[in-house]
Amino acid sequence: PIRAVATFSILGDLVAEVAGDKVVLSVLVGADMDAHAYQPRPSDARMLADAQLLVSNGLGFEGWIDRLAKAAPFKGRAVVASTGVATLAAGSGHGHGHSHAHGPDPHCWQDVQRVRAYVANIAKGLVDADPANAAHYKERAAQADRRLVELDAWVKAEIAKVPADKRRAITGHDSFRYFSAAYGVKFQSPRGYNTSSEPSARDVALLIREAREQRIKALFVENMTNPGLVDQIARESGAVVGPRLYTDALSGPGGPLRGCRHGLCIPSPNRRQPNSGSKCQACGAGDWHDHPPPKRRPAGQQCRAMGRKYCQTQRDRHTSRPQRCH
Repeated sequence: PIRAVATFSILGDLVAEVAGDKVVLSVLVGADMDAHAYQPRPSDARMLADAQLLVSNGLGFEGWIDRLAKAAPFKGRAVVASTGVATLAAGSGHGHGHSHAHGPDPHCWQDVQRVRAYVANIAKGLVDADPANAAHYKERAAQADRRLVELDAWVKAEIAKVPADKRRAITGHDSFRYFSAAYGVKFQSPRGYNTSSEPSARDVALLIREAREQRIKALFVENMTNPGLVDQIARESGAVVGPRLYTDALSGPGGPLRGCRHGLCIPSPNRRQPNSGSKCQACGAGDWHDHPPPKRRPAGQQCRAMGRKYCQTQRDRHTSRPQRCH
């Protein structure tokens, strides 16, 4: 098998779906981890140096990947999964003046139709890197594409059950433009599309006021972000924080989005925490498997570079914020 590296867990799931057992796959930014804020490690460079294929999202989502590939050095075939995908602009904000970036929004995978292009690009990259198994990759990509068509229809049918004037929510950061355009749900957030950006007090106050005036009752926190800001908005607006959203990363052990052997499947909406042996609602596949959990530092261990304690929400990088430590 060839060696392939995907930059983050969602891409890793797509690569695994198309590649099957013909590829030894590694993922740089694992489950429940934030690719926006990731800091590569020396082991990542070694991993890339040995790989024949690198799959990234592109569009600036992994701002560190070009430097890492050059440092490795990576000499294989690079695939940008978002190539050819119609993009939406990031940087126009929501009227709060809190946008922190310009150019295309990189979160294209929030629209299932656009994910079909991701799968096609991944399949082409695998065929180019490993032509001996071209038929295998093409067949699995075709199967994945059919399931994506079914998934898109399922999402639309589920959202159609919610009255149009109730399809409003607040999330921790602006990563739902594609979902909103495709499925008719309006999202607002205190941060721009990059989780490293910090909203101003004015931005937060305006969002709280809008939540009250428009009676927005649904607030959500992504699995790889600090919930503090959304909790504050909920307290001051009277809204309720719902279940975790898995926008930029799959969940770790015990979570609802760990993937199944067939990949690209739909967990049962009535089962938030599938147990071993649970079946996928879309294809009936069983035997849920876990992505490797992110590396955790011992309680109180300090970063050698900055002398700051590692914390639960910033697992592999230092932080100056007094957050919960292991």
